[in-house]
Amino acid sequence: MTSVDLRLLPLGRGIDPASERGVDCPGDLPPVSDPDLVARAWAAKNALGERLFVLGHHYQRDEVIQFADVTGDSFKLARDAAGRPDAEFIVFCGVHFMAESADILTSADQQVILPDLAAGCSMADMARLAQVEDCWEALEEAEIAASVVPVTYMNSSADIKAFCGKREGVVCTSSNAQATLEWAFEQKPDAKILFLPDQHLGRNTAVLQLGLSLEDCVVWNPLKPMGGLTVAQLRAAKMILWQGHCSVHGRFSEHVVDELRAADPDIKILVHPECRHEVVLKADLVGSTEFIIKTIEAAPSGTSWAIGTELNLVQRLARQHPDKKIVFLDKTVCYCATMNRIDLPHFVWALENLVQGNVVNVIRVDPDTEHWAKVALQRMLDLPGKSHRD
Repeated sequence: MTSVDLRLLPLGRGIDPASERGVDCPGDLPPVSDPDLVARAWAAKNALGERLFVLGHHYQRDEVIQFADVTGDSFKLARDAAGRPDAEFIVFCGVHFMAESADILTSADQQVILPDLAAGCSMADMARLAQVEDCWEALEEAEIAASVVPVTYMNSSADIKAFCGKREGVVCTSSNAQATLEWAFEQKPDAKILFLPDQHLGRNTAVLQLGLSLEDCVVWNPLKPMGGLTVAQLRAAKMILWQGHCSVHGRFSEHVVDELRAADPDIKILVHPECRHEVVLKADLVGSTEFIIKTIEAAPSGTSWAIGTELNLVQRLARQHPDKKIVFLDKTVCYCATMNRIDLPHFVWALENLVQGNVVNVIRVDPDTEHWAKVALQRMLDLPGKSHRD
């Protein structure tokens, strides 16, 4: 078995097409201090007109999301891009795996652009193809691979989605994880699930929605031989959880929940299912980013909320709903560092290059990977009557 680790790149120099990392900004970026950045962005956007379609993820900073034609979670945005076949350029203000999904779902004559190629995803980086192939080889050696259905969260690279597509697996979002796992368990006698790359979403869904026990779940550590597990543990498990997590949602603590409740007995705790199991158990409501937004929109005036998700979104919700008390479920500031790589200078740089006829930072998924990733995505879409939001 051969695992290849990611090499480190000096910030601002070099690219690594086989990973989520790297930057490639020919020419000079506008300085952050340029007072005309907003005007330059609008001028470039207006000059491109209908040729341009800008996608803005909910976790994006306000200085950029103001230019988005649509906002949403990763899969919704990719589908929105597919619904605009006349747009020549899709500028995705998000992270690398999201732009890959948009490229997979849009036509061959459309070009998906990520303003900064360094906007990767720490969770997606935690499950790399060579590591997952090593894991599958170990499952074969343990004589259980024939019973395993691989399920990958949308927050994964295109090659991991393709890996699942080739092996009768599927993609899921945080909204339809329950339905997807139920489908997966129905596919084979004595089925097991290899859940990639977020252990917390997999565990929370399996235990709290499907009724499995924590003992039914084991965690595969890709940095240890046999994932740090024995053959007996693999054979007994129903859920093999990849040891990955979101760097933002994994920070939230059950102790902060206790402190907030002590200070305000009426406060409601609203968290994303990427949070740790101990935090989810103490929450009042758990759901996807879209669920969080709709819950706050529908909440009565005067109610108090502590929200466990990315800080840009929490701050935006607090500004949009001044009649409600909305606080962040952490004592320290925690933005998604890679999402925040898409700043106004990179956005302006990308758009002004397009105006000049230079297409920069194109995200292109190779045809074989695209085919098998689409197979896994289509299996998800074929689930009857289920939500496909993130």
